[in-house]
Amino acid sequence: MMPAVLGVAYGWPSRRVKRLLRDYAAAAYEEDLRRALLPVAEAFRRWERNELDSSELSAIIHEFHQGPARDLWVRYDTPYQDMAVAYAITTGLLRKDTMPAELLDHLAGLLRSYEEQQATS
Repeated sequence: MMPAVLGVAYGWPSRRVKRLLRDYAAAAYEEDLRRALLPVAEAFRRWERNELDSSELSAIIHEFHQGPARDLWVRYDTPYQDMAVAYAITTGLLRKDTMPAELLDHLAGLLRSYEEQQATS
């Protein structure tokens, strides 16, 4: 009997699938972090133009560290990388059409679950 994650039957991944999960989770984290950093980058540009003072910039950095950066760390620093990758596919961070079939087969149940959650939210 296989354990269930989010109510979905879950199989143990092969070594190749584990590697793919690590690689895609890292790519998803990088893209999610890049997107979250865009407002911080804009704040630095405003600071360089003297539109923000240093204490305002520091507050923006602190808010980023306590909020989005922490949330992303929790989402991606997990032994359940399959959940992180399925989330990233469902939210559009990763493109499903570029992923190997064996990885998508492994994630099929989680993807259905996330898509159903998204449809009811």
